[in-house]
Formats: sequence, C-alpha cells, structure tokens
Amino acid sequence: MAAAPTASVTHTAALARLGHALSDPTRVGILLALREAPAFPSDLADALGVSRQVMSNQLACLRGCGLVVAQPDGRRSWYRLADPHIAPALAELLQVVLYTEPGCCAGDVCMCA
Repeated sequence: MAAAPTASVTHTAALARLGHALSDPTRVGILLALREAPAFPSDLADALGVSRQVMSNQLACLRGCGLVVAQPDGRRSWYRLADPHIAPALAELLQVVLYTEPGCCAGDVCMCA
C-alpha cells in the first residue's frame, strides 16, 4: 500500500474551510444540491426552506471558502461547485457511517468531547 501524501499548509487550510462549510446544515444542503446540478439562489432557498437573505449569506460563505462559484446569467447568477472533485468527495463523505452516543449531539450543543 502506498504511503499517503503529506498534507501541506495549503491542504490543511482547504480542509479547514471544508470543515467550516460542513458545520452548517444549510451550507451542507447547498453543497449537496449543487452536487446534482447548478442552481439559482432563489431555487436553492425554496428547496431548502430558507429566506433569500439566508441563502445569500450562506452562498457568500461558500464562495469565500472557495467551494462554489457564481456564474452570471443576464441579471441573475447561478451557482455551481467550484471544482469537479467536490461532488465525489461529498459522495464519499455520505458513505461514512459514524456511531454517536445516544443524545451526544442533540440540538446545537455537542457533548461528545
């Protein structure tokens, strides 16, 4: 078995940005939706049941993390994943099964540590 490549500072920073993006359910929903197809913010907001303002804020965060890009389309913009590697990475993460202690991470507070 080949040795895993050493992570550089850049890799570490990129993984931290991904972790930040995945720490919010709305951002996760956006990434999972964009894994299927590009979308307009209004369509994403409707699909995820959030306001247009919340969607705008979350998309700005994901853009800042380098995970999504906006594509102008007339007076509107649609969004897509910034890199084709993100979709299969999300699919792999969905395959991971984690065991959690009952009641460990209920609600907004995680007591697992």
